[in-house]
Amino acid sequence: MAKRDFYDVLGVDKNADEQEIKKAYRKLARKYHPDVNKEENAEDKFKEVKDAYDTLSDSNKRAHYDQFGHADPNQGFGGAGGGDFGGFSDIFDMFFGGGGRRQDPNAPRQGSDLQYTMTLEFKEAIFGKETDIEIPREEDCNTCGGSGAKPGTSPETCTQCGGAGQLNVEQNTPFGRVVNRRVCDKCDGTGQQIKDKCNTCGGRGKVKKRKKIHIRIPAGVDTGQQIRVAGQGEPGTNGGPAGDLYVVFNVKEHEFFQRDGDDIFCEMPITFVQSALGDEIEVPTLEGKVKLKVPAGTQTGTHFRLRGKGAPNVRGAGQGDQHIQVKIITPKKLSDRQRELLREFSEESGSQAPDEQSENFFAKVKRAFKNFG
Repeated sequence: MAKRDFYDVLGVDKNADEQEIKKAYRKLARKYHPDVNKEENAEDKFKEVKDAYDTLSDSNKRAHYDQFGHADPNQGFGGAGGGDFGGFSDIFDMFFGGGGRRQDPNAPRQGSDLQYTMTLEFKEAIFGKETDIEIPREEDCNTCGGSGAKPGTSPETCTQCGGAGQLNVEQNTPFGRVVNRRVCDKCDGTGQQIKDKCNTCGGRGKVKKRKKIHIRIPAGVDTGQQIRVAGQGEPGTNGGPAGDLYVVFNVKEHEFFQRDGDDIFCEMPITFVQSALGDEIEVPTLEGKVKLKVPAGTQTGTHFRLRGKGAPNVRGAGQGDQHIQVKIITPKKLSDRQRELLREFSEESGSQAPDEQSENFFAKVKRAFKNFG
């Protein structure tokens, strides 16, 4: 199945800047993250979105993609040169399953990378934390030391391929007789045979275990971002280095604060009197309560900004801002005197009395003060 255009995947124009690409990625990552979206194809869509972002957020990769798309200009049959027919070997390999250069089956190889998805509370993502996680991964068998052979024995050189891990097979083709390399079916390409297999791992040399790993989550991480824990992936083969572990984050939404990049947004309730006469109110922030001056005549929906009160930048580039939108709330219970005064005000100003609103909004603000105050 052909890959979709990366710009179409993120829903952005080809001239989109870095911020537009990042904003589109965050929105789609939250939508399709497997921990949030339980639809059958959510994980595939999340991976597609991440692949698109990884390419378009890197200036070099994006330039390469804009020029070549998904095609790799380095692929192809290659050219013949110096009177040799090396260019045809790739064609024969395609038809007859041959390999390229001969590889040592016992050469050291790096282990595979692993990925772990971690869900964080909003506050944990803002301030970061250190924690332990457990991941399932393959490790060398303790019984045989990773050899796969029963203790007291050792693997032997394959008698069929002589330790090469590959067999040369001759075939007649329209181009003539061709020597084709195939993986040895007796040793599965390892170049070795195990006559007495280890009872613990069954000759694989690897066993599944749960590994506890201590990680440090930097302050300011957001959904879709990841950290690399070097050397904590699958172990290498034949003494090769281990792969890496990538921890991908999914951050839960907060009932009072909303986040966009490093900026924090929230709504604050004020009374009609405060909006008309002005006042100094307390506002919850990520680091505690602060005073905010509300000028007289402030209208509902007015925005205020608290510089440096947003989320810390995960790369250490400062801190975002907190944006506050005030919302005028009508009191639910009024005394007779208050009603009388409001009616007089309404008659004087020629306006109708406002409708009463729910107290649920105030409850959210109270909880924000409690959690971050």
